[in-house]
Amino acid sequence: MSEWKAKRFWKETTHEATEGGWTIRLDGRPVKTPAKIALVVPTEELAREIAAEWNAQEEVIQPLTMPFTRCANAAIDRVANQRDAVVEIIAAYGETDLLCYRAEQPYELIERQAASWDPLLAWSKDELAAELTVHSGVMFGSQPEAALKTLFAHVDEMSPFQLSALHDLVAMSGSLVLGLAVAKGRIDSETAWDVSRIDEEWQIQQWGRDEEADALAARKREEFLRAEKLLRMV
Repeated sequence: MSEWKAKRFWKETTHEATEGGWTIRLDGRPVKTPAKIALVVPTEELAREIAAEWNAQEEVIQPLTMPFTRCANAAIDRVANQRDAVVEIIAAYGETDLLCYRAEQPYELIERQAASWDPLLAWSKDELAAELTVHSGVMFGSQPEAALKTLFAHVDEMSPFQLSALHDLVAMSGSLVLGLAVAKGRIDSETAWDVSRIDEEWQIQQWGRDEEADALAARKREEFLRAEKLLRMV
C-alpha cells in the first residue's frame, strides 16, 4: 500500500496584510500551521518568501523544500508557546561556549583559535557587557554568573521568530556569542560558520576530507546561512 502524500489543491498563492502581520492565502484561504493556528508572520518580506515556497510546489507538496514555512511553523507552534523554555535552552550555551574552550596543542591550532575567537570574546565583553573566561582543554570550566545573566537578557529580548533563528545559529555553532554576533550584525553567517569550524577544518587538514562528512557539513551550512536570512527578514 503506497504512503499517502498531500497534493497541491490550489491554483493561486498570495500574501496580504492581516491583523498582527502578514499571512499567506491559497485560493483566498489562509494557510495554517500544523497546530491549526493561523500562519501570520511579522514582515512582508518573510510572507513573500513563504508564498514563493507554496507557489513552487507542483503535484505533490514537499515540506523539505519549504524551509521558511517550517521555520514559521516552529516559531508559532513551539517557540511562542514555550518561550521561556526556549530562552533557557539558548542561553545555556553560554555556560559551555565553543569560543571559551581552547586546544592545548599544537601551537598552530592554538593560534588559529585565538586569532578568530579572541576578537569575538572582546566584543562580547565590550558590546554585550558579558566577559567570559577562556579555558584550556575540554574539561568543563565555569563562567561568571554576571556574564551569564547578561547573555540571558540579550536572548530574552528577542521575539519568537528571532529566537527560532537564533536557536539554529547557536545550536549548530555551539556558541552563544557567535549566534548573538550574527544576530546583532557583528559578523555575517558565512564568517560565523567558518569561525565555528576551526577545529573540524584542522582535523581535515591532518587526516583528509570525507565525502559524506563534507555533504553533511554543506547541508548544515545552508541551514546556518538561512537562519541569518530569517533574522534579517524579521
